[in-house]
Amino acid sequence: MLKDKKIKVGFSIGDLNGIGGELIVKSLNDKSLFKLFTPIIYASDKIISFLAEHFSTTNQFNVIKNIDSACPSSINIINVWKEDIKINFGQSTPEAGHYSILSLKAAVNDLKSSLIDVLVTPPINKHNIQSKTFNFPGHTNFLSQQLKGESLMFMISDKIKIGLLTDHVPIAKVSSYINEDLIFKKVEIIDNSLRQDFGILAPKIALLGVNPHSGDNGVIGEEEDMILKPTIEKLKSSGKLIFGPFAADSFFGSENFKNFDAVLAAYHDQGLIPFKTLAFGSGVNFTAGLDKVRTSPDHGTAYEIAGKGIANAESFKQAIFSGIQIYKQRNKK
Repeated sequence: MLKDKKIKVGFSIGDLNGIGGELIVKSLNDKSLFKLFTPIIYASDKIISFLAEHFSTTNQFNVIKNIDSACPSSINIINVWKEDIKINFGQSTPEAGHYSILSLKAAVNDLKSSLIDVLVTPPINKHNIQSKTFNFPGHTNFLSQQLKGESLMFMISDKIKIGLLTDHVPIAKVSSYINEDLIFKKVEIIDNSLRQDFGILAPKIALLGVNPHSGDNGVIGEEEDMILKPTIEKLKSSGKLIFGPFAADSFFGSENFKNFDAVLAAYHDQGLIPFKTLAFGSGVNFTAGLDKVRTSPDHGTAYEIAGKGIANAESFKQAIFSGIQIYKQRNKK
């Protein structure tokens, strides 16, 4: 039974020169968390020991070769590499990108094999991770290839949940991506996630318009009249509780978002600017739609404060808690 099982949470290391390592050792310095889960870090014991000392934590570590040897009451480390690596806080380097991907791949392999139950990923740098063997713009795209299902960047918090029709797409190309099939797919993922991962029986979803004022009946743009409105009607006829398109500029300020279980934004900044305004520091990036649970904090590598010991770990802790809650919700008997 799941209620008797100790959940295993895996952690990739993120960008070595960013704040990811600090977030891990600070969060796991709270020993009470071990009552909730068994932590496994995919990196090297040398790196984690350095980080623990640098940030003055009292972490104790258990180096293991496989998950079966994990100790439930301590921080477990799987050595993904053995060589000495120098951390250069605040710098984007190819080496940092290389090791962040080694860590991610090792963690994802164990996630795929169900050796860990939840994966929490600190931020990576989308530029320095690129190589001949890794050419994805970020975690979500890589996980979509590695795991089963259709992925969706789903920003979640107690206040608001926002999904994206298009995520890492240049603004000039957003309209060319939006079509009936894409909207159907994204709405289906959000609707399923709200039911499966959050226990919402009849989810209500708001769709934002692409253009200012939702196109003003074609005066400012035609996407709403030609694509969004007809697609919404088809979705409604299929039983989905979806509404819109809403003008994005007034939707959040009027607090209309509180009337819905989730919001589907047309593009990255349209969704993430209001989300981070309303929930920054407590929000979580959840990869919905996949057969495994992965979460991440709602911010980036924060090079400007890396190594200074001042990073706020609240969003990272929320990512841990959210991952565990979603896993439990999925596995309710």
